[in-house]
Formats: sequence, structure tokens, C-alpha cells
Amino acid sequence: MTEQRVFTARDDRFHFEEMGNDWWATETAWFSFCHPERRLGGWFYTMVRPNIGTVAGGAWVWDHSAHLPWEVLYSANYSALQLPRDQDLTDITLPTGVSIRVIDPCTSYALGYNDGDRLKASLRFDGVMPPEPLTSTGSTFGHAHHFDQIGRVTGELVLHGETIPIDCLSVRDRTWGRRPEDRPRQAAYVTGAASATHGFLAVTNIEAERHPVAYGFLLRDGRTVRLTQGERKIERDVTKGWITRIELTARDADGREIVAIGEPVSRIIINRHTFIDINSLIRWEMNGEIGWGEDQDMWPVHRWSRLRRGARG
Repeated sequence: MTEQRVFTARDDRFHFEEMGNDWWATETAWFSFCHPERRLGGWFYTMVRPNIGTVAGGAWVWDHSAHLPWEVLYSANYSALQLPRDQDLTDITLPTGVSIRVIDPCTSYALGYNDGDRLKASLRFDGVMPPEPLTSTGSTFGHAHHFDQIGRVTGELVLHGETIPIDCLSVRDRTWGRRPEDRPRQAAYVTGAASATHGFLAVTNIEAERHPVAYGFLLRDGRTVRLTQGERKIERDVTKGWITRIELTARDADGREIVAIGEPVSRIIINRHTFIDINSLIRWEMNGEIGWGEDQDMWPVHRWSRLRRGARG
């Protein structure tokens, strides 16, 4: 188990000094958002490698009309742009198009994106809970520092000339530490929120055909408690391989239980160096309430290829 940590305004900044001179020293900042009625999902993602001076990532926006990154509503996934050294993560405009500015430390952020006539965004993230630290090195994040946070995202996108208002509950996360490109293993990152006081996050590993929960939390009645056990059960489309139904059952350290039944309404497949992320926008039925979130079905490319070759006979 990792030491329980309280995050402070210091953690809104880059952590370059404490990561040393390792080639694979990596820091990330991820924000998600959605428009449920349009089955539209979106990400702003930033991945910085300070010791080689690069920033990667960008933005993705998708709906039910397409799932391939070169066919969705918007996709910009840069691999190695120059890291600006005169800005910190508290107030930064990156060459990927993403901008982040801290309004209230560890809680509220002004988010922007600018790619001319293709996509502009002006959003605000307001946490509805404190950042929750990673509590298990058995998760896919390994020994990296990591936290997750559910929040309300408001504002608007201007996508190919159309203004789309955003008002949703969604998730952000932050990591910093060693992240080699051949590190990822098969796992899932599953989120959902029905209200500002009712949500969950579960990260699963793969054990044979089971998907046990390695890390996560349950937010209910305003209290966030870590998950101690659980399982993600899935159904897959025989032809495409992607998920068509999810049943997540879990229990937290206080004995509270969650049963969440999820239906994917749209998805995007993102190729991230040696693994792919089949990311679905999910409509959840969570203990009798309707919520929204995501299922990131993450596969090393060779394992996904083997699965699909087997399906083709």
C-alpha cells in the first residue's frame, strides 16, 4: 500500500525536481467531459517528459457516428512537441492547443483549447470531492504518484463552427513518475457519476478471465471511501471486439456496496504507443440512479491483435 497523501497547491505545479533525470520521467494532466444527450465525449490530455523536453497529447471529441480516431468529430494526438520552460502547470498554454489555469488549488481550473476553426473550447472544472490518491501499487499505474477527482465541467465547445454547451459531471486525473512506453498491461479504468454526491472510480487488472478491482473509490452522501474489493464483468461484440455491456460490483472499506450496470453509447479507439484504449462513453444505472461516465478498455497492442485474430478464425 502507498502512504495516504493529502494533495496541496504544490501538486498543481510540475514535479520535475522530484522525478530526477530518468529518461522516462513523465507527468500527465487529463480532463474529461461529455454531453450525454448528444452521446458526445471528450478529453484534454497532456503528457510531459521534462528530461527530453517534450509534451504530447492534445484533444479528442467523439460521438456515436464514428469510433476511429481519423473519423471522429475531432482528434489531435501530438507525440513530441517542444515543452515550454517558462510556464508552470498552474497557468500554461501548450503547443498542443491545451491551456490550463488554476482558479482554486486542487479544486477549480479554467481549461481551454484552440485549433482555429476546427475546435475551440472554454471550460471550467470544479471538483465535487478532494483529489483521491492512488492507494494500491498493484494497479496499472504502478508506483507513479497518481490521483483522481470527480468534478462538474461547464462551458462550451465551438466544434466546426457549432457551439455546444457543456454541463456535466466528469473526472480528471494527474500522474507523475516513471512511465516507460512498454509498461502498460491489460486493464480498465472505469468511472461514473449520478450526482455531485454519488460517483465511483474503479481500476481493474486482468486475472485469467476475471477483472478484479485493484484500486478505486466510492463517493456517496459526500463521503469518499476507497474500494476494497470488486469485479467488472463485461460482454463484447463478437464482430468488433468492443464492450457492449458492463456490470461493476464493488464494496468500499466501510462496507458500502455499489452495483452499476453500464451501456456504451459511443466510443473512440485511441492508439497510445504500445497499447490501445477503447474508450466508451457509458450510461450507468447506479444503485437506482442514472449516471454517466467512461470505460477505458486498455490493451497492449499484441494482446488485442491476438484476440481479434482468434475471432477471425
